[in-house]
Amino acid sequence: MRALVQRVSEATVRVDGEITGKCDTGLLVLICAMKGDSEAQADKLAAKISKLRIFTDEAGKMNRSLLDIQGGALVVSQFTLAADTRRGNRPGFSTAAAPEDGNRLYEYFAQALKDLSVPVATGIFGADMKVSLVNDGPVTIWIDTEVN
Repeated sequence: MRALVQRVSEATVRVDGEITGKCDTGLLVLICAMKGDSEAQADKLAAKISKLRIFTDEAGKMNRSLLDIQGGALVVSQFTLAADTRRGNRPGFSTAAAPEDGNRLYEYFAQALKDLSVPVATGIFGADMKVSLVNDGPVTIWIDTEVN
């Protein structure tokens, strides 16, 4: 699985003008299931993200996790994280999981974060979503379970 994690002071996702999910201090997690991914990758990713020490402590060092600060997560599906740009100018997305698997793993990942005591809000899988955020730092981190 792949995730683009952004430390935020706030984030919101809208579908058809209606807010479907939002969080205050915490993380915006853009998530993509890849072909062959399973619940094991989703569990690994949820554990890593919940414990990722990217929030500042009293000394101003990035030394606190989402769990430490009791922050929330806005989880948004984004199959375009599977983009292959090695050939030509049009990205290919053939390495992304099929929509049924992608949705299942997206929902599983969101629940895995909840099970780790992270308050989670979500977008709507496959919808045309409008995501807004205030990136805190900015801090943006790429995680791929096949690499990290």
